[in-house]
Amino acid sequence: MKLLKVTAASAAVLALAVTATACGSSDDKDSGSSGGGKTINIGIKFDQPGIGQKTPQGYSGFDVDVATYVAKKLGYDKDQIQWKEAKSADRETMLQRGDVDFIAASYSITPERQQKVDFAGPYLLAHQDVLIRADDNSIKAPSDLNNKKLCSVTGSTSAQNVHDKLAPKADLQQYPTYSACLGGLQNKAVDALTTDDSILAGYASQSQFKGKFKLGGLKMTNENYGIGVKKGSDLKGKINKALEDMVADGSWDKAVKANFGPANYQNEPAPKIGDIKS
Repeated sequence: MKLLKVTAASAAVLALAVTATACGSSDDKDSGSSGGGKTINIGIKFDQPGIGQKTPQGYSGFDVDVATYVAKKLGYDKDQIQWKEAKSADRETMLQRGDVDFIAASYSITPERQQKVDFAGPYLLAHQDVLIRADDNSIKAPSDLNNKKLCSVTGSTSAQNVHDKLAPKADLQQYPTYSACLGGLQNKAVDALTTDDSILAGYASQSQFKGKFKLGGLKMTNENYGIGVKKGSDLKGKINKALEDMVADGSWDKAVKANFGPANYQNEPAPKIGDIKS
């Protein structure tokens, strides 16, 4: 009888422990598609000033501000966000594997990418442009890049696109990073740097470069930045609603000015959801 009493008591304790664990598991669960979980995993760039950058002080940039606003609308505070580096080549895979809930990382919506993932937005219409020295007035049209040294990062198609379609005599220069291109631009080793105008504005807005460079305003392509989600995710509709709210309450304009203002970035108005410019 004594053995039975001990066993019954032990069973009761075990049952209570299991019940407590089961009750606690929902609180500890990581994010799901409906929001409100303990954390949400968001992919951003870690190395693009003004867009998405990891610094000793934390994370900053326009995409970070947009993602933080969206996360708040989904039910997550800042301290519930887990930031993940989303390199360009890894973005679709990260979404497909479920490594992140969504990605905001200067992620242009293209037909090829839409076959693999879904996009909310667009939330920013950027354009391929050039960054030039502030005192250079010789580049006012894409054709002016002929016989100019045009810099872009190794592996980027931006400079090649200009060469192939707009300025066939442009002298293409490949540097390992945008920062290296900026150094070359500053010391006149190159005449212009090309990529999305939003990215260029972010770099030019850094304190050490303030007043040294300007955007050409050439608008050579349309880049519709969207927020990537896993194919079929119900987050798409919720994020679209959050983006509409961000524009309506003025938070979108505030984020643009905070991150791109020092470069005098002439941004396009906030695009309407689903309005993708070709």
